[in-house]
This record gives sequence, structure tokens and C-alpha cells, in this order.
Amino acid sequence: MKVSVVTPNYNGVKFLKNYFNSLNQDSEFIGEVIIIDNGSDDSSLDYIQENNFNFPVVVIKNDENLGFAPAVNQGILKSKYDYIFSLNNDTEIEKGSIKAMLDLIQEDGVFSVQAKMLQSANKQLIDDAGDEYNLLAWTKKIGENQNSDNYLEVFEIFSSCAGAALYKKSVLEEIGSFDDNFFAYMEDVDLAIRSQIYGYRNLLCPDAIVYHIGSATSGSRYNEFKVKIAARNNVWTVYKNLPIPLKIINFIFLFFGFLIKYIFFLKKGFGSIYLSGLKDGLNTKNKLNKVSFKKSNLKNYFRLEYKLIINTLKFLKK
Repeated sequence: MKVSVVTPNYNGVKFLKNYFNSLNQDSEFIGEVIIIDNGSDDSSLDYIQENNFNFPVVVIKNDENLGFAPAVNQGILKSKYDYIFSLNNDTEIEKGSIKAMLDLIQEDGVFSVQAKMLQSANKQLIDDAGDEYNLLAWTKKIGENQNSDNYLEVFEIFSSCAGAALYKKSVLEEIGSFDDNFFAYMEDVDLAIRSQIYGYRNLLCPDAIVYHIGSATSGSRYNEFKVKIAARNNVWTVYKNLPIPLKIINFIFLFFGFLIKYIFFLKKGFGSIYLSGLKDGLNTKNKLNKVSFKKSNLKNYFRLEYKLIINTLKFLKK
């Protein structure tokens, strides 16, 4: 078994040497690496052209920055293999990680497998071991800033982070890929919710290690671009995935979730930007393809609601 590694790139030449060197160690399980260049004006494409790798490298050139979700979808459409390894350009993987993920994804009902992402600056600390999502419509990185040794077992997660996740291509063809409208942020959580509605699971693979710099393309943790896009995408995630009964049941939690987030960003000087993102999400929601409600998926909606409740309780306890 081999994977298609799919990586968007935007002015990331400074990361490509370490990125490719680490992939060369696991080339036995790599069928191809697909780089989707989002209109870079640095020497990224020159670097790829001038170097040799242990696997075929396919380059898709975009004239502008289309964003993460559309770029990954371009790579998926171009891919030749049954497993898609979505990987950020500012990462390095440890040898054996791809095989570990391939072995785990063979379990019945598994859609995606998350690598254990560690902080590049402090390799003992977790960057992201998967993402949680709760009734407040908040996402949270699992294990962030905790010691890596706290996460040594396989367990089910709500969502894989698309910065280092392996997906079954057959399931993507069944339920749809990332939503192009999202550009970036929340696109992986949106996909994870959809996968659960269809009855699939997502797992953490602790034996797959990926070192991640983080915010390398989009900048600091909080900026106007991130705050607005994330707010918009949060509205979209609720609108397109939750059927009306769940929207009604969870309304009070959603209301306070968005309100608290507004107060948080107001204190950081981004209050008006956050509100602008929410407004944009509400005004443009009708262009999205909502997940069709099917009675056959009813038990999956109950499971989804249960997970949202559990994640909310876990968050409130901390």
C-alpha cells in the first residue's frame, strides 16, 4: 500500500528542504507527492525542479492563492492512490509514520487517521493530537502543550487535523472532499462531522510522529484574516451539518458560544472583525451544499450529539 501525499504551498521554500528530506525516509510507502502551489512568488518551484527525490513529485500551479481546502481538493482529484496523506509544508515526519497510519486505517469504519503532531520548537510537547468540537461550536486541539508521553494509545477523536492526516479516498468519494468555500480553517472539522453523519470514525495514531512549526503560511495565532475567516466558517459548519432539530436543541449553547467568542476577540481588539465574519457567514450560507438529512443516518446523529455533549462537559471541567 502507498499513499498520495498532498501538500498546499504558498511561499514555503524555507520549509521544503526539511519537508522533503523527512518524506524521503518513508519513501517506501509514498506513491507520489503532489504539491499544489498557490501562486508563490518565492523560489519554491525552482527548489522542487532542481532537486531529486525518492518518489514522483507532481506540481499543480495556481496563479493565485486559492486557499487550503481548494488546493487539497485539487491534489485529491489528481491523486493515483487509495489513501490521501494531507500534510502541511511546514512539517517533518519521523520514519515509520506513514506505515503506522496505513496499518491503523485498515480498521472497519475508519475514515481518517491523525498523526501525533509535536511542536517543532519543543519536540516533547503536543501541537495537535486531533481536534475536539462541542455544543458551543468551539474547536480545541487535543493535548496542546502537553507532554507527548501522555498520548501513547490509539483512541477515537472527533476530527483529524488536515495538517497531518491520512484519509481513505473511497470515503472521500462517497461523502465529498473538503468544502472549497471554506478557503482555510474549520474545513477539516466540517469534513469530520460529515464523516460521522455517514457513520465513520476518526482515530489518533500515536506511533505516527509529525513535527509542526505552525502558522507558517497564515501568520500569527490571531490576525484579522484568521479571525474573520474562522468566524465565517464556524457559522457555515453549524448551518450545513446540523439538521433543524439539533440546531433548536443546541441553540442556547450556540448562542452563548458565539457571544463568549465575541467578548474574547473584543478584548483582543478584533471584536468588529469577528462580527464581520459572523455576518458574512450568515449572508452567504445559502451557497453551501447542506448535508442531506436521511433517516438511515438517525442513529449517527444521536452519536454525534452525544460526542458534542461529552466534549462540552470535558471543556467545562477544565
